[in-house]
Amino acid sequence: MLTYFQATVIGAVQGVTELFPISSLGHSVLVAAWLGGDWQTLVNPTESATGTPYLAFVVALHVATAFALLGYYWRTWCGIVTGFITTIRTGRLDTVAQRLALLIVIATVPVGVLGPVLEHPLHALFAAPICASVFLVLNGVVLIVGEGLRRRNEPTLAEYGRRFARQQVRTAVLTVEAPPRRQSDRQLAALDVRDAVGIGFVQAGALLTGFSRAGLTMVGGLWRGLENEQAAKFAFLLATPAILGAGVLEVPELIGPETVGIRGPVLVGALVSGLSSWLAVRFLERYFQTRTLLPFAVYCVVAGVLSIIRFS
Repeated sequence: MLTYFQATVIGAVQGVTELFPISSLGHSVLVAAWLGGDWQTLVNPTESATGTPYLAFVVALHVATAFALLGYYWRTWCGIVTGFITTIRTGRLDTVAQRLALLIVIATVPVGVLGPVLEHPLHALFAAPICASVFLVLNGVVLIVGEGLRRRNEPTLAEYGRRFARQQVRTAVLTVEAPPRRQSDRQLAALDVRDAVGIGFVQAGALLTGFSRAGLTMVGGLWRGLENEQAAKFAFLLATPAILGAGVLEVPELIGPETVGIRGPVLVGALVSGLSSWLAVRFLERYFQTRTLLPFAVYCVVAGVLSIIRFS
């Protein structure tokens, strides 16, 4: 049975690792495996495809994370939803919000199609600690590749010079430019349909236990020319419908007989997960303004190698 203490610890880990590029699903397996005992019995790969109390609990944590993301970006989501409705009504793409809505819909299609079919079988197949450990190392390698892409996307000294010159001759214009978040949205909306499809398929790689949804999506954004801050925001926006959609599909398990007797811990874990997710996205949005994926890559490689040694 799931205890309140276990629910609190796992909820905090889930909320942070879902948005940090270090794999929440991989950590849900490895943390329980490292602790052993009653913690290990929570994660039983042979039962994960048929529905277990722990799976229902994880669903609740994901839904809480999705609501935290919706709450944090509520202004952006209001614009996206309004833009989507306007595009359906008029058939036009005239605004940043309309283009961003279209890109999110397109990028969500791959995981929306593959997720319901592959998520449970892949989790049952690769949820063993040794598999999660190997994929965590590979996730670190992908983040290192992303760091290389980030450096490729950095403006050269010549580009900085051109930007400075434009600023000097357009001072009046700069004083009335949109705030930084709106500027970031404009840069995201500059992605095209091929970019959205590519990032969407990259995100689907998180169906493998040990790969991070946020990390893969960020690397996908860097691959398509975004900078760290923009790639992170697009990753968080794109994760919201994917996480929420997966939670809605699993609602029968969440309210089914599997959760009888543990609904109190499930509620506590969900609240902790939602709060930790909100704090995580707040931290990461500021972190990626000046810093990189490299510390997360090193962590994944080191933690993955230690886990391979431990469970091999």
